[in-house]
Amino acid sequence: MSEATVISRSVRASRGGLTAYAIWLALALALLLLPQLFPSRLALSTMSLMGTMIIFALSYNMLLGQTGLLSFGHAVFFGLGGYFCVHALNLAGDYGWPIPLPIFPLVGALGGLTFGVLFGAVATKRAGTAFAMITLGIGELVVSLALILRRFFGGEEGITTDRTDVLSFFGYSFGPQSQVYYLVAAWCFISVAAMYAVTRTPFGRICNAVRDNPQRTAFIGYDMGTVRFIAFSLAGLFAGIAGGLSAINFEIVNAAQMGAVESGSVILMTYIGGVGNFAGPIIGAILVTWLQLVLSDATQIWPLYVGLLFIGIVMFAPGGIAGMLAMQGPVIAAGKLHRVAPYYLLAAIPGAIAVIGLSILAETSHQFSIRAAYGPSITLYSLPFDVTSPLPWIVGLVLAAGGVWLFLRAARLARNAYEEAIAGGAA
Repeated sequence: MSEATVISRSVRASRGGLTAYAIWLALALALLLLPQLFPSRLALSTMSLMGTMIIFALSYNMLLGQTGLLSFGHAVFFGLGGYFCVHALNLAGDYGWPIPLPIFPLVGALGGLTFGVLFGAVATKRAGTAFAMITLGIGELVVSLALILRRFFGGEEGITTDRTDVLSFFGYSFGPQSQVYYLVAAWCFISVAAMYAVTRTPFGRICNAVRDNPQRTAFIGYDMGTVRFIAFSLAGLFAGIAGGLSAINFEIVNAAQMGAVESGSVILMTYIGGVGNFAGPIIGAILVTWLQLVLSDATQIWPLYVGLLFIGIVMFAPGGIAGMLAMQGPVIAAGKLHRVAPYYLLAAIPGAIAVIGLSILAETSHQFSIRAAYGPSITLYSLPFDVTSPLPWIVGLVLAAGGVWLFLRAARLARNAYEEAIAGGAA
């Protein structure tokens, strides 16, 4: 190897290291400055919830994206971490333990890790569909126990706490939501950095090998059960941190946080953001949390829209949003993005039309069938409609069908333009 080649590789490695440090620095600055840009209590509460869900989604990606384990009961560790944290908060407040609030997410981590080890010893003996069914059964078992063991779980009402009862931290009581946000942001940064570091270790690479080719991994001498068990336990640890932060943020934990709905939500976040891509769950957690908060205020059938988004991602972008963004890297490197972008816009317009049409059909159907007692009138996009009239049905059907047809044609043109740009760049 020539000296010039060595120098060139060293320069590229140093540039890559500087880029990585710049990304982490930008993330830290963003977490610090966001409250200055969005100072309202609603915005702070939303960002606090997003930070918690980012940790939760990344912990799930350690199973699904990194190790190839599809779990239907991951919310168990989220909920148990919250319960351990809320009980620790109450004990510290009652007995005056000198423990500051920022330490308590570690109690959630301990709870998640403990039950990750306990349940993982059983679940990780199998993989594939069997593993998924075992985790589903564990989740339902724990939720059922929550209604029986009322002393620990508090029954259907759950367990409440007061985060201001514990020792203050350098004068901060964490009563204001802004202080809670910075607590969540600090733990979010630490957890994201720790989970990213795990992906860069030899263990993280072996997890990928177990995901991609388990037979070959076993052939070279690795015990796949042990690798899955460690990944499962670590995922429980970080999910417990997220549960502890949720308990601190909302000051209540109940059995619903361990149920199938919560487990389904983290699956949606991971798939929509992008399975296997480290940034995917972060994007998915932010987007799905925002959609849940915004759509729930606008319509009662908001889960339908989140479900349609999930179906659309699975059908047209299996790599998720992060995968679509990553695909633009070669186009940008080739300097051809300006040639492809108009085709993306051309596909986005009929896509938006199709979404409008589908929403009109969905809201009209909901008003006509479920909300018939409230009358036939409905307002969509600032326009009044009578659901007993054929007009909204026809408009919705035409927009949905026409939008989908035009979107498929425009998507084909965008795909061809993308492939030409890639081929031109490679040439």
